[in-house]
This record gives sequence, C-alpha cells and structure tokens, in this order.
Amino acid sequence: MTELRVVGAREHNLRNVTVALPKHAFTVVTGVSGSGKSSLVFDTIAAESQRQLNETFTTFVRNRLPRYGQPDVDSIENLSAAIVVDQKRLGGGPRSTVGTVTDIYSLMRLLWSRAGRPFAGYSNAFSFNDPQGMCPRCTGLGTARTIVVDELVDRGRSLNEGAIRFPTFQPGGWMWRTFADSGLFDLDKPLADYTPAEWDAFLHGSPDHEGLLPRFERIWLPKDVDSLKGRTREAFERVVTQETCPKCHGARLSPEALASTVAGRSIAECAAMEAEDLLAFVRTLTEPEPVVAGLVAQLERLVSIGLGYLTMDRATSTLSGGESQRVKMVRHLGSSLTDMLYVFDEPSVGLHPDDVTQLVALLKSLRDKGNTVLVVEHDPDVIAAADHVIDLGPGAGQDGGRVVYQGTVAGLADTPTGRYLRHRPRIKETARPAHGFLEIRGATRHNLRGVDADIPLGVLTVVTGVAGSGKSTLVHGFVPDAVSVDQSPIRGSRRSSPATFTGMLDGIRQRFATANGVSPSLFSANSEGACPRCNGLGVIYTDLAFLDPMVSTCEECQGRRFVEDVLRYTYRGHTISEVLDLSARDARGVFPDEPMLDRLVDVGLGYLSLGQPLNTLSGGERQRLKLAVELSRPGRTYVFDEPTTGLHPSDVAGLVGLFDRLVEAGSTVVVIEHNLDVIARADWIVDLGPGAGRHGGRVLFQGPPAELARQPGSKTGRHLARLSGDR
Repeated sequence: MTELRVVGAREHNLRNVTVALPKHAFTVVTGVSGSGKSSLVFDTIAAESQRQLNETFTTFVRNRLPRYGQPDVDSIENLSAAIVVDQKRLGGGPRSTVGTVTDIYSLMRLLWSRAGRPFAGYSNAFSFNDPQGMCPRCTGLGTARTIVVDELVDRGRSLNEGAIRFPTFQPGGWMWRTFADSGLFDLDKPLADYTPAEWDAFLHGSPDHEGLLPRFERIWLPKDVDSLKGRTREAFERVVTQETCPKCHGARLSPEALASTVAGRSIAECAAMEAEDLLAFVRTLTEPEPVVAGLVAQLERLVSIGLGYLTMDRATSTLSGGESQRVKMVRHLGSSLTDMLYVFDEPSVGLHPDDVTQLVALLKSLRDKGNTVLVVEHDPDVIAAADHVIDLGPGAGQDGGRVVYQGTVAGLADTPTGRYLRHRPRIKETARPAHGFLEIRGATRHNLRGVDADIPLGVLTVVTGVAGSGKSTLVHGFVPDAVSVDQSPIRGSRRSSPATFTGMLDGIRQRFATANGVSPSLFSANSEGACPRCNGLGVIYTDLAFLDPMVSTCEECQGRRFVEDVLRYTYRGHTISEVLDLSARDARGVFPDEPMLDRLVDVGLGYLSLGQPLNTLSGGERQRLKLAVELSRPGRTYVFDEPTTGLHPSDVAGLVGLFDRLVEAGSTVVVIEHNLDVIARADWIVDLGPGAGRHGGRVLFQGPPAELARQPGSKTGRHLARLSGDR
C-alpha cells in the first residue's frame, strides 16, 4: 500500500517526527492536549499540501490566494491535495444561512423558479440577497432596524458639547464637520433650543445638507452588528432597535416571491422547515426531475450527518463549531473527486455517542471512494474504528512532540491512549445529597414546549441528549444567575495572553521591579520597555488587504518583545522575555507562590506559555482558561458547555476532579456534555430527547447515572450501560 511519509517534522514542539500514513485509509492522530497533533496534521501535512497546490497556479492567481509558509520538515512524500474541514465557525453575517452555505437554497430557488405558481421570475427572484427577490422594507434581512433619536442625540447639549452621541460623530471629526461647516446651525446652541425649521434640517436635511437620520441610515443601518467592536458596537446597540420586518414578517423575500408556491408551500415556508421534514416534502415532488433529485441528495446528506434538525433559514453565525464542521462536510460528501486528502479536526465534537456511529460511517464512505482520511480525535469510538493510529506524546508542550506509537488500533494497548480505550467508567453509585432544587416549570423556547426539570443545588448535574435535543436552550435559558464558562472568544487583542487574562502579569512585573529597583512599567510589552519596531508583539503583522496577514519575527528584538536595556534585568535568572516563553508548568519553578499557575496545570493547560496570544487558542483551551480563573471564586452556580472538547481521555478525569472541587467548595455545577466519563461521575442527570429539533425538547429522565444506565429506552442510558458493562 502506498504511504504518505513525513520525515523530520519540527514544527512547534515536534521533535524531528517521522511517520508513515497508509493512503486510501482512515488514520486517527491522538494524544494528550498540546502533544503536537495539530502541529503534525494541520501545520505540517495540510499546510504543505496547500502550499504546493498554490505553487501550481500563475503568479497572478497566487497573489489572490492565502499564503502558506513552508513548514519545518525535511520532506513529505506522496502527498495528495488536502481538503481541510475544521471547526472554525461559519461567518458570512446575517445574509448567510444553512441553506445558502450548503447550496440547498440555490436548488430550492431553481425549483420554485421552474415549478412555482404563479410564476414570479427566474432563480434570482427568490433570493433574499438579490434586489430582484429581497423584501424592499428590510432589504432581505428579515428584520427592520429603527433609530431611537433620543439615544442618538442629547438635546440638552450643543454640537460643540457632543450632542450627537455616537463615536464617529464626535466634535472635531469629519462627520461632525459636515454639520459644523454647513452654516445652518449655531454650534453652541443646545439642540433643545432649535427652532422647528432648524430641528427638521438637522434631523432630515435640506436641499444642500444631508440630515443626521438619512446619513446614519445610509452608513450604519446596513452594518452587520457582529462586525462592530468595543464602544462602536455598544453605541450601535443602544441607538438602533431591531424587530421582525412588518412587511415580510421575517421571510426576507418580496411579496411576489412569497406568493409563488410549489405543492401549496412558499419557498419561505419550506426554508423554515427542519431538514428532515423538508426532505419528506421534496420527496413528494416529481418535477423538474434533475432539480428534485439534486435537492433530495443534498438534504439526505445533511440528515445523515446528524443535522436533520437544522432549518435552511438558520443563520450560520448561530451554529456551534461542531455543527459548522459537519455543515462543511455536506459539501464534500457529494464530490466526485478521488485520491484527495481529507483532514478533520475532532469531528465528534458536539455529537452524542449515538451520532458518532453515523459520523464514522461517513468518514469511511469518504475513504471508500478512494480518498485518504486523516482525523485528529479523542473519541474512543472514532479511534477504535480507524485503520491506522498515530499516538503523539507522551506529554504536552516540551514533554510531547514525539511518536509514542503508530500502527493498528490493536497495538495501542500499552500506550496511555490504549489504556484509556480499555477503561470503562465506573458509574457513581452514591450521589451527593442536594441542598435543594432549582425548579424549572413550563420552559418554552425553541424546541422546548412546556418542559419541567429539576436542577439540584450543591452537586454536579450533567445535561445529556443528542445534538439539537434542547440541552443548551434549557440550561442557558432557564438556569438563572449562573456563570457561563463556554468556548466563545475571549475579549482582547492579539496582545492578550494567559498571563494578562489571569492577572498574573501584574504580579510578575512587580517582582521584576522590586528585584531590580526599577519601574514595573519597564516590564510591560505595552509600555516604555516594549520594542519600538514591533510595539512589544515580538512579530510584525503585514496587512495583505483581502489575504491573511503575513506574520514574521521582529528583526530588531528577535521576537523577544522588549528593548535590550530591559532584558538586562532578571528575576531568579530569567529575563521577562524568557518568563513569557515559559510554560505554566515550568513557570511554577520560578514563581512557586503563584496559585494561578497551579490552576492552569489543574485544568490541563500546563503546556501553554504565559505569553501565547489568546487568539491562537482553541475553543476548548479558551474554556479551560476561563475555568482556571473561576476556580478562585467558588460558591456560585456554574454552567459548562461541553468542557471536554479537545481533551484526551486521560485529562477528563482531572476535569471531573475540578468539578468536584467546585462542588465541595459550595458551588452548583451544571455541565452540558456527551462524554460518558463525565456522565458516569455526575450526581444527577437530566436527559433530553428523544431526537433533535421538533423530535426533541422533552425530559426523558431525571435522576442519578446508575439509574439512567438501567433505562433501555434512553440512548444515553444504553451507551452508559455498554461502556460500564452494566447490561
């Protein structure tokens, strides 16, 4: 069998790694968090494939493609063209939906343009992103925005005093100057003293002057609120209200498009149906045959991948990372290409054990079409199904980056991963007593319809159920006053790091200052000690307009962030630059009295360097970083959304131990999770289902895990019983 061979990979923490992957096979790369899996799979193999593919294009085309640097590797042999299917959330703003990103809505537009009656026009007439088809009132957004004048202006102030309460209209700015230079207004006169004519000219304009409202509507109302940052976003949300469009009632389309029906249904009605129901409807149609066949095939793929609960009009920005990855998979399942290299990043994330079986079948179907499938994964069921396994480690960061094992799954037995594959979670037989219950009654939202649930206080509760069953809706919507520790991006710039986010850097700078008798500000990469060339970043970002920015090490400070004068000062033999490069685990030797370092190690982030930019962390790493901070503030109600994401099975036991510590310190911990090790160690389970979307939203079981394992009607219970041997 032909092999894809990697020789001498040294990217990040890889230690001269050499591996051989069988082509046209299903290979899983596993290992503890930070062991080098992504460095090998994404930063070496996938990056080199995409770099070499781009090299085949002309210079003109290459200048319009993303740039990939050459990875630090001696050679890669027999490399196929790579298709990377990652967990980056699908963007696209409010105009991007599940239907548009999968091309299912394009086929629907074609169907309605051919078979819709009365005839409303060609395909574009059914597009909410085209002037021919969009609702004229909301321009296809489905929501109408209104300016709240009393929030936009302070009538008690004059223009010179900042009467227009929006960042881009500040006194002295160019937008402000259009009012100041018009000659129509007294700049020192409060707006409340304007005559009716002045007020009308100010708000609505005059023949020679654009008023405030038309200008604001033209520039700001079309903006995607998610693209706005900081003060501008806060001001926008204060000034602009949003409600369902009164003309199209949220359907986004023109009256003509909405009036055209196929088998009695408009395209908007069908876009609002769950994929599973839409598939059933489309199967009843016969004409036009090629369009119907294509639509059925795409919808079948969406359903087969566990996303039958999604509607075509759902905004892509609301999808989780796992859902985004599976939506991307739909694009490739119907491809006729063969001998490709498909690379997946933990595709089991967000999937119930019952859905993982379907996922494995889909990965194997890609392999069976003549492709090579390469997956970074921790899920035992995915690993067990692989043709070939590469186990990296043995530890994380500097303790990893080596090949522990490569071969068949059977040979994993004596490795840390193999031992955990054989591990069967012991179900907690004696649950901790609750200190009362949070009683949720009649919860109705999304697919929850009058749901009653009891969340015990002072214990560990796990909310389970298949993807789309209503877990997040129940917990985030009806557990009050809870601290949510999720995987969302952490606010901050590329200057933010674990040291700044946790507050450790202030104490570290003070120690350096005291030891050397100088100002603490010298040791801030944002202040006087920073390298003037890179402004303390250590790297130079070159903006390439519509391409990804090019990042290069600063030549002046050699990536050390500080000027030479600052690097003369040391603390316990380390410069401030060297400290920021230390992992949390190694930093404990320099700062033994810093409790936050112990917490970072406890949450499985001991391999992170103190100065690593936060925007380079994965969702799971961001969540565990937030958890490390919260460990210092017990006694609250905490909600964790799939905290095992990115964790090797060997790290999960440590995570459950942290939950136990929070509970023992007086906290209530509620976890949304699919991981059976976490479910088995809970005190209380709330199991939702039985299916997803409209087939879910009901409480199937409430009680201790040992009792759930004896419930044959529960999908979660069956898998818990299977792994524990309790049949």
